[in-house]
This record gives sequence, structure tokens and C-alpha cells, in this order.
Amino acid sequence: MAVPVRSASEVAALRSWHDDWSGLRVAVLGLGVTGFSVADTLAELGAEVVVFADGADEERADLLDVIGARLVVADLRRAGASLVADFAPELIVVSPGFAPSHPIIVDAARAATPVWGDVELAWRLRDKLDRPAEWFTVTGTNGKTTTVQLTTAMMIAGGKRVVACGNVGVPVLDAIRDPGGFDAFVVELSSFQLHYSHSLSAHSSACLNIAADHLDWHGSADAYSAAKAKVYENTRVACIYNRHDDATRIMVEHADVVEGCRAIGFGLGPPGPSDVGIVEDIVCDRAFIDDRHTNALELATLGQLESAGLGAPHMIANVLAASALARSYRIPASAIRQAILGFHLDQHRTELIATHADVRWINDSKATNPHAADAAVGAFESVVWVVGGLLKGVDISDVVARNADRLRAAVVIGADRAEVLAAFARHAPELPVFEVETADTKEVMAIAVRLSDLAARPGDAVVLAPAAASMDQFTDYADRGRQFAAAVHEMLGGRPDDDKHPPSPATAP
Repeated sequence: MAVPVRSASEVAALRSWHDDWSGLRVAVLGLGVTGFSVADTLAELGAEVVVFADGADEERADLLDVIGARLVVADLRRAGASLVADFAPELIVVSPGFAPSHPIIVDAARAATPVWGDVELAWRLRDKLDRPAEWFTVTGTNGKTTTVQLTTAMMIAGGKRVVACGNVGVPVLDAIRDPGGFDAFVVELSSFQLHYSHSLSAHSSACLNIAADHLDWHGSADAYSAAKAKVYENTRVACIYNRHDDATRIMVEHADVVEGCRAIGFGLGPPGPSDVGIVEDIVCDRAFIDDRHTNALELATLGQLESAGLGAPHMIANVLAASALARSYRIPASAIRQAILGFHLDQHRTELIATHADVRWINDSKATNPHAADAAVGAFESVVWVVGGLLKGVDISDVVARNADRLRAAVVIGADRAEVLAAFARHAPELPVFEVETADTKEVMAIAVRLSDLAARPGDAVVLAPAAASMDQFTDYADRGRQFAAAVHEMLGGRPDDDKHPPSPATAP
């Protein structure tokens, strides 16, 4: 068995691209996009890299050989700990899918082997170029990607060279190695990435909201929240929190930040002197102006947000958070307004698929947790809700109870249907609820859409907001959304606008 040469303290002291990484024995866990970016970076630095993976894309496996890294493919839950121990790494860099309970991570803790994520590694290596980019970090249960994209657009409109990276866009290790360099990175951080990050010190940071999610990975709601709270640690300029979510405020209050860092609130009501908010129909900044105690700076109007598809309350909150991040970087109001007017939401996020017979068909497949689904369903007055999938250990009951009065019907899909059906039975016992229990995954959405169509009435929105992960019946949330959209278009194509009558609640074939 190989013997480690560098101690954990010596590895911890590696804080620059220009430090000596040569010969460092590093085990990289996983060979997805993240794992490959880690291996590629460390190979460039001269480290001895072995990638351990349950499976390997053929192209990435071939590229590992080209860059001088080795690959071990095995059942990592069964044999990974012993295989990694035989290599005796001085550092383990883990892809986000590896939970703290994974045998390799448990064994590393016993051996006191440092475990980092790709974001931690990127932070330490951010000075490859002469002028490192500023980091603006964003996390939260819901709205991260939209907020990151909005912030990036606002900064670009303000004349900055900026890239969205991390859990969206390009891997952050690829961003730091871009030879053209950037003024700023807007980094989306999942709770998984934050769990394995230890030394980030962002220019400004934001936690948009907190609700139970990924409890199967973290083990508890407290552990999940603790991971999210790490986004604020060591922030230098502005910690941006949600004034309507006390948990985010408490996180800021408890964070160990750099002296002079300010707490900046955002919310849908009138802003205080250190807030971004709404006055009548105007988005206003009272945080980053000289006379903030007596004045406010207009950033945009609610009408402009509505025209950009950002008029739902949760989308307005994302705009406010993004505006606060951009203003902390001295982006002018005109650039923020320009970015909003030119913004387009991603697919699968409150995406209007079609309107027929005064019924709107909405794809929010990216609502992979109850908090996101609550926002999506809550944006409409009367809803046929397509819901279900892999619940990841969370309870959907609160969302059902909160939205019961606005629901026309529910169509339940996915592997964890029993829990969803039980929630409706408890909190909306009079609601028509239809279960799609087909074993043919290619038919799930066709049946769900057909049932939704029969239940819907003029003025309703049929909303795919599953509140759950997708991998039980679909490749990912995008595949789920595409299948929903395809089923809607297939059903509506060329069909006359006939009167419809809802079926009796029953199990669909």
C-alpha cells in the first residue's frame, strides 16, 4: 500500500495555482462533467490523478489517458473504499453526487484525508491569471439558476466580462482556466457543493430561500440548512437574504463575515434603507445609493418584469436578489433594466407550452422539490396540478395544504405516489385526484396530459410542477419536461375545441 507523503496540513496549505501541486496523489470521485474538469485541472498542475467511478463515458475515459490520469471503474459502494485506500491519496476531490454517508467518504474521515469539492479546489486555484475574477455566489432551495442567469445578464449589460458557472453553465474549474479571463463569476452552488467547500470568500453571496430538500443526501433538515448557510461565510461586501424567509436572515446573523460586509434584504414589500424591494409597481434599490435613508433608486417596473415572463411572485423575488448582487458590484440601474427587458426564462421553468380553450399548459419540470412546486402552483389562481416523482425524503403535505383552495384537480405520477396520494387524502379530501400507475414510462405523460385535459376548465392552468426528482421515470427533469410538452402538443394538434367533461377520480391504466 502506498504511503501518503504530504500531511493533511500541508495539503490545506495549497492555496494558489502557483503552489507546488506536482506529484500530489489525488483521488477524484466520479467522471461526469465535474469529475473530468477536476482531473483535467489537477493533471495540468502535475498531480498524480486516479479517477474512481461506477461507470465511465467512453470519450471521457479516452481523454483521461490523453491527459495522463488513470481510471478505476468499479462498484464504489461495495469496493470503492478499499480501492481508494490502496491508492492512499493525500487529497480526495469529490463530485457532488457522493453523499457524506458514502463508504469512501466515511473511510476518508476515519483516515483524516482531506475531502474537497470542485468549487473548493477552484477557489484555491482562482489566481491562475494575474487578476482573479470576483466571485458572486448564489444558493437556495428554489430559483438559483434563474437568479444566476439574471445576475450574469445584468453584469454583462453593465460592461463586465462575466460567466455563469458552478452548478449551471460551465464547471467553475473550466472558468478559472479560461485564457481570456473574466471580471466576475456568478456561481450557482448546490447544498452538495457547499458541504464540500471550506474556504470560499465571495465578493457577495445570496441564499434565496430554504425549505426541506435532499434530506436523503444530507441526513437531516438541519444538515441541509447548515450546508446552505456556508454560502455566507467569509463574504466581503454583501450578504443578500430573503426578508420573507427568516431562516436566511438568521444565517446571515450567524455567519462569520469579513469586517465591513453588509446585510442586504430583498422582498416584495417596500424596502428599508438596506434593502431592495417594491414601492407600488416599481423595483427599487435603497441599499446601494448614497442617500438611502431618504431616497430610492428605480431599477425597473413590474410591467417590465411581466413582459419578460418574470411577473410571478417567486420570479420577482429572483429579480430582486439578482439586482442586489449586481448593485453590490456597482452595476447601474440602466443596465439592470436592459438585462430584464432582454431576458428569457430557461425551458422547464414556468414555461408556457400552449394555450387552448382558455387553458394554459405550463411546464415547470425544474420544480424538483416542494418549495419550487409551491411557487409554481401559487403563481396561478386555478390549477390542475401534475405532481410526483422521487421525493428525496421530503414531505409534500404542507404544499398540498397551502394550495388546496386553488386546485381544480391533481394528477399524480412517479414512483413515490403513495406519499403524494396520502397528502391529498389528508389535506384536500374533496379534490379529484387521479393516479397514473402505468409501468410504461413512455406512456406516463400521455396519460397524465389526457387526464389533466379532461379535468381542466376555462381559465385554469395545467401545471407540471412535480415537487420531486425525475430519475424514476425519466432521464432528468429536462426529459420529463420535454415529454410533457410533446404530449400536450400531440393532444392539441388539430383537435377541435370540444366541450370536455372530467372523468370520475380513478386510477388510470
